[in-house]
Amino acid sequence: MRRRAGWIAAALLAAACSSQTPVRRPRVTPAAPTAVGPYCQAIEGAGLLFVSGQIGIDPATGELSSPETRGQVEQALKNVTIILEAAGLTCDDVVKTTVFLVDLEDYAGMNEVYARSFKNAPPARSTVQVAKLPKGARVEIEAIAMMRG
Repeated sequence: MRRRAGWIAAALLAAACSSQTPVRRPRVTPAAPTAVGPYCQAIEGAGLLFVSGQIGIDPATGELSSPETRGQVEQALKNVTIILEAAGLTCDDVVKTTVFLVDLEDYAGMNEVYARSFKNAPPARSTVQVAKLPKGARVEIEAIAMMRG
């Protein structure tokens, strides 16, 4: 984990120390759920796209897509994918994810659904159990992707 964090910190430091002013660009799409707090769906900076944690909210209804963890994982990953696509990226561009589960007993089911989104060289990942998530969600997934170009 230190090596991963070190790589990200090095990329951010390199951008900050370059002769150009680092670009920090919010990325927002109406196709994904609106933020449930004071944050952007994603921020582009230092050649990376940082996708904020996505819970299983259906963008059409603003409600959780399912009471079940698997259904929420599916929707959370759809939301991540929509945000990536709005930035011209795919799941193949993702280098790191963090999955927050309310119950680690749901780990196997989450893995099953998760594997369908990340078929080719899955990204580095951390999975942690948390006490509670917004809107009573069972799962939240955040991602970091490499920008193209």
